[in-house]
Amino acid sequence: MFLQIALPVPMRTTFDYRPPDGSPPEKTPIPGLRVKVNFNRRELVGIILSVSERSAYDSTKVKFCEEIIDTHPCMSPALLDFCQWAASYYHHPVGEVIFSALPKALREGKSIDVRVEKIRHTSEGKGLPENALKRAKKQNQLHRALLKADKQTLDIDECLALEISKSTIRALKEKGLIESFTETVAEPHTQALHINSINPGDTTPELTLLKETPQQLNPEQSTALKSLRYHQFQCYLLEGITGSGKTEVYLHAIARTLQSNRQALILIPEIGLSPQTLSRFERRFNVPIAVLHSAISDGERSKHWQSARSGKARIIIGTRLASLADIKELGIIVIDEEHDLSYKQQDGFRYSARDISIYRARQCNIPIILGSATPSLESLHNALTGKYTHLQLTHRAANATPPIIELQDLRQQTLYGGLSTQAMQALRTTIDAGDQALIFVNRRGYAPTLLCQHCGWSAKCNACDASMTLHSQPTRLHCHHCDRRRSAPKTCPSCQHPQLHIAGPGTEQTEELLSHAFTDVPVIRIDRDTTQRKNSMQEKLTQIDQLDACLLVGTQMLAKGHHLKKLTLVVVVDADQGILSPDFRGPERMGQLITQVAGRAGREQRQGRVILQSYRPDHPILQTLLKQGYLAFAKQLLTLRSQAQLPPFWFTCLFRAESKRAGNSIEFLQLAAKICQKHLPISPQAHYLGPLPSTIERVNNRYRYILQIKCASRAQLHEALRLALVELEQNALTRRTRWALDVDYLEH
Repeated sequence: MFLQIALPVPMRTTFDYRPPDGSPPEKTPIPGLRVKVNFNRRELVGIILSVSERSAYDSTKVKFCEEIIDTHPCMSPALLDFCQWAASYYHHPVGEVIFSALPKALREGKSIDVRVEKIRHTSEGKGLPENALKRAKKQNQLHRALLKADKQTLDIDECLALEISKSTIRALKEKGLIESFTETVAEPHTQALHINSINPGDTTPELTLLKETPQQLNPEQSTALKSLRYHQFQCYLLEGITGSGKTEVYLHAIARTLQSNRQALILIPEIGLSPQTLSRFERRFNVPIAVLHSAISDGERSKHWQSARSGKARIIIGTRLASLADIKELGIIVIDEEHDLSYKQQDGFRYSARDISIYRARQCNIPIILGSATPSLESLHNALTGKYTHLQLTHRAANATPPIIELQDLRQQTLYGGLSTQAMQALRTTIDAGDQALIFVNRRGYAPTLLCQHCGWSAKCNACDASMTLHSQPTRLHCHHCDRRRSAPKTCPSCQHPQLHIAGPGTEQTEELLSHAFTDVPVIRIDRDTTQRKNSMQEKLTQIDQLDACLLVGTQMLAKGHHLKKLTLVVVVDADQGILSPDFRGPERMGQLITQVAGRAGREQRQGRVILQSYRPDHPILQTLLKQGYLAFAKQLLTLRSQAQLPPFWFTCLFRAESKRAGNSIEFLQLAAKICQKHLPISPQAHYLGPLPSTIERVNNRYRYILQIKCASRAQLHEALRLALVELEQNALTRRTRWALDVDYLEH
């Protein structure tokens, strides 16, 4: 017997091993079990992909495994197949793909069993009558729940589901009435729920699953919900303007899925949105919810991963890594803000969580909903051509009116920290009315450039071909590419001129200006620098919700999905970013960002207003966006993409290479182009571009170059890549250059 094993190594192959001598019957090798093996004089953990009677290698040289770790698979067959498909599509080592789907504890070979913290009565607590603690309502609720619980024990998640807080548990412990203990659970069982079957014409979720009554849907929302089919694969693009109630459609669809005893996966683009999203789902549903993202501890991630795998968690909410979770009874997938760049992994296994989730929905034969006010051109193209079902919400929920959008010409105007006189006046009017305003500055720090107007010196990073950003808290220069930092000079290092000039506004500079100009209201800055501490983003959003008039200064972190009910004015400091971008996706991202951030204004019954500051107010693409809306804007870009033979009409990949010597990167990409052209010759249907320097050629003293390949046929491109990579990896040049293949790339 030979085992085909995937190992977490950068090699696009599996490895054959024999089962260990004397394996007990309960550890008979089957796919999905973890094993310990000796690989290149290291002990590694691997996963069995298949078992066969023959090996492709000399059987006398095939090593024995050292140990079979598990008694039952740590990954379901469906997830194993899914990971192998993803590895094949993105041409990435299968072992690295599989291990990226596992929590850290399982990657390290630790037990698959889960240790669950539970509580029970002490002997003193058991003797109390049911209403002994009636003066402390929550404590009495927990006391009664323990008396009625199976085996008179509850785990912490069950307590939280009953809205019993940890402080209540702690209070009863201090009284000596309960005690905590841990229990090892090999396979946590699915929580029993009272669930009725779904009637085809039924649109109301079973109330036993809910904590609150669902909102009444408007006609557009009802039409969208009735279009969904729950037990077959179909991809739905839910295009709804900001504030149109897309989330309420998600909630109704998920309730219907829970009724059929299936699980729901909800993907969100940013960790900062997870507390808000989790709160919304916890208010609505009376079921266990698992959360998966990189900001939770390894122990928590392992616990939630197991909860999803066992079926105990009925709803799984997470960022892109949740798309690789093992989910026992997956019944629906929802991807909110599907256009967001955050769904594409930019290093290592460079997958798109949106795209692989569509394949997973097909694999599981379930529906998937892609929601956005500004759909990506790829999704919109698929909807317009009938590949996806296109659902549209064109009106804001609760009769809220769309914001009024004004375009301000900045030419020949004096600016104050990037803000025009009209914008400052509009901020004062908003504050005087007791409302909130957002100033959108998509650059963190104090200023993007520090320079000397006397000799032309500017603060450059010594390790990158980029300017260092000036920060004021504390005062320093910071490279946002390699993370190098140094103190800011007080005089010009080149000519010793005593005055240095700051060029361009950043969030810190705008915050400082507004704090001096508006001393009567709080100024709250939200960017990566102010939200590094755990829960800081949620704390700031809570603060904003509790305040009346205030000014918000933020980057695109505030443009994604946040409901700021008192916000009535948005000022976009620079609406031109993206128009002249060297990236062909620049205009698309500009339109999405402007539309999304404008959608934060006037989401309740208050009229919203948006001021877009621009040096190119007459640009035709910007005019189309403002006068005809995002859909017309996107259709215009699709026409341009078709003429230029760009995605979504053609299919692309990018070879990336970086080395301390620029020549190594260039030589590697020339070799890659030569080998690929053997299998995909240059023709009207296949184009090559490069080697070319990346947008920023040198980062951290490594020279970065790219080779773009685009083809009219996805199948031909992938077959050529598959054959080319086998030959390419045998060349010694691959070991002198750090390189990667990025399929369906989104950034240069």
